[in-house]
Amino acid sequence: MSCLKTRFRSQIQNMRYQLVLLIIGALCVALGVAMGLPAIADAATGNPGWIVFLASGLFTTAFGAGLWMASSGRQRSLNTREAFLMTTMVWVVLAGFGALPLLWLGVAPNLTDAIFESMSGLTTTGATVLSGLDDMSAGVLLWRGLLQWFGGLGIVVMAIAVLPMLQIGGMQMFKAEAFDTAEKIMPRAAQIAGAMTAVYAGLTALATASYWAAGMNLFEAIVHGMTTVATGGFSTRDGSIGSFGSPAIDYIAVVFMILGALPFLLFLQMAQGDAKALTKDPQVRAFLVLVAIAAAAVALVQMAGGFFAGEEAVRHGLFSVVSVITGTGYSTANYAGWGALSVAIFFTLTFIGGCAGSTACGIKIFRFQVLFIDLKRHVRQMLYPSAVSVRRYNGKVLPDSVAASVMSFFFIYILVFLILALGLSLTGLDAITALSGAATAISNVGPGLGDTIGPAGNFSSLPDTAKWMLIAGMLLGRLEILTVLVLFLPRFWRR
Repeated sequence: MSCLKTRFRSQIQNMRYQLVLLIIGALCVALGVAMGLPAIADAATGNPGWIVFLASGLFTTAFGAGLWMASSGRQRSLNTREAFLMTTMVWVVLAGFGALPLLWLGVAPNLTDAIFESMSGLTTTGATVLSGLDDMSAGVLLWRGLLQWFGGLGIVVMAIAVLPMLQIGGMQMFKAEAFDTAEKIMPRAAQIAGAMTAVYAGLTALATASYWAAGMNLFEAIVHGMTTVATGGFSTRDGSIGSFGSPAIDYIAVVFMILGALPFLLFLQMAQGDAKALTKDPQVRAFLVLVAIAAAAVALVQMAGGFFAGEEAVRHGLFSVVSVITGTGYSTANYAGWGALSVAIFFTLTFIGGCAGSTACGIKIFRFQVLFIDLKRHVRQMLYPSAVSVRRYNGKVLPDSVAASVMSFFFIYILVFLILALGLSLTGLDAITALSGAATAISNVGPGLGDTIGPAGNFSSLPDTAKWMLIAGMLLGRLEILTVLVLFLPRFWRR
């Protein structure tokens, strides 16, 4: 009898994660099927690499289908603990399978580099260990673009459907009205995911058409369309966007990087008839003002230093600022060489990021706004102790729980950055590389500062230990840190 009870309890405990495994299996199937696209691209260009992509796709699809079938059956709602586990496991598992074609093709020389490139793609970081992109096969270049496109779509859906439910870093402010209870998360998430995919695909198609019209060939336009809207930054060329030498392409990239950094839910509201949805959002206004001020400052720095003048200074300044603050990581010039003031500006922008509910990364604009509102209230209470002050954000009362969540997130974010920077320095990296590497990984920006990992370099020369630290940093930053860290608490695993 005791043995039967133990077995029954074990089965029940395993059943708790059935839906998590079901979702991971379904996504693995989708990833495996997607590998057929680079296989087609390689086959069309006569590259034998199509066999590797086909084999990788079949292996990934078989694994996902097996996991899905083994976990299907009794359906139920996704509770909070399972949502935490699912969110992290999805990115880890998909990054592992996404690395397979890069490793088996020999494009990435070892497992560390393959995982690094795949994780950088799925987290839309854009840091790369690969060089010689100009001569790489169409399949590899398309696969890198697809990884970022899927990662960008995933983070948009997660930011709307999952993170508000988990109350991570104040994201509960953006909880969709449809998600009143955790039991509604799955059917409602499916509806939201469908709508978000339509908006996301529409912006990608528009970006692709714009790049093509501006002079890119169709293949490069497709890849850059995907990585621009995803604010990922993977390019088909070692020289990134700057290698095209086209002001029109530069400005197109700026427009779509900005669109990718705005809340996607607002695009849906605009499609439903609210024409002022973007302009009345405080996040959007603050983001655009900050971009304008930073771009103007960087342009003046270039002119004063004699790097560029006139329209070129404005264009390179605007492009670089937008690329860094959105976390895209494209480059048209080596902004790390524009002087100390320019470096300080870009290092600061690395942390700020775009708007919540977008593909952009970093701390996010709304958290700085909440922090400022909380600080203003505190100062007012010091001056007028008897006054009653109500905090408001976007016309709604700002609960104490949101302010506390934002403060906690700031503390954890900076702490993780410092620990990561210290760890990187212990691997032998210089101070600039360690600090900027930690910042760019946790903020999912891509290139760092300095000669090694700056806009003109890449991450291939770093020691493997440093790369694994950066892989962890990219995952933590993309999933808002606490989503991952909570899994390491013993209490999380208790029944």
